Amino acid sequence: MMQKLWRSLLVFTLVVGTLMVGSCAAQPNTSLSASPSPSQSISPTAIASVDTNLPSLNGKATVDMVVKGETVTIEVDGTNAPVTAGNFIDLVQQGVYNGLVFHRVVRDPQPFVVQGGDPQSKDTNFPAERLGTGSYIDPATSRPRYIPLEIKPQGADKPLYHQTLETAGISTKPKLRHTRGAVAMARSSLPDSASSQFYIALTDLSFLDGNYAVFGYVTKGMETVDRIQQGDRIESLKIVKGGENLKKG
Repeated sequence: MMQKLWRSLLVFTLVVGTLMVGSCAAQPNTSLSASPSPSQSISPTAIASVDTNLPSLNGKATVDMVVKGETVTIEVDGTNAPVTAGNFIDLVQQGVYNGLVFHRVVRDPQPFVVQGGDPQSKDTNFPAERLGTGSYIDPATSRPRYIPLEIKPQGADKPLYHQTLETAGISTKPKLRHTRGAVAMARSSLPDSASSQFYIALTDLSFLDGNYAVFGYVTKGMETVDRIQQGDRIESLKIVKGGENLKKG
């Protein structure tokens, strides 16, 4: 019973926390313009219409993230999550993550996730309580870039887009699962609302499988991730291998 209650609490915490992604934009007299307001929606049709223009990663890449003066190595899997991985690698290549804050760290009552990647956090004067609402603004369009939910079921040739495995009626587990060290995209309740915010699983979180898009894994430096505190900044995030696999769209 306690395990079920804990799992329910974690799901609620993650969903509510990621609902902060995009909760404040388009409101009158606000400077937050990176995300839709709760009354708006991101049309899956609209997302699908720009899929070919999104970056994609055709293969794997390796990135090094420096936090607290220590290096965390992440293998990014474009083989099984090409759009999600491509978006992340493109943002790394642009230097978007450098200087951003881990605005959300959940360890109690049990280890859960560390989450960062809100572009608004680069501004040291931006209110900490409003972090988690920002998205990446594409300089080419001056609009937020959102990517579709992308989950590849085990045994499938291609990923499923725009819906969770449960919504699609698929009982098969995803190829990329929420094991300790998994790196995945945060999003709101709208499937196609991920942009730049990501999280790292601090323990196995199998109950999130098929609902959020995992796109890589920490391969070195997980002990550093375990020490990340809310407010710690990403000193740098750079591609060290596989950058040639990125296709701009």
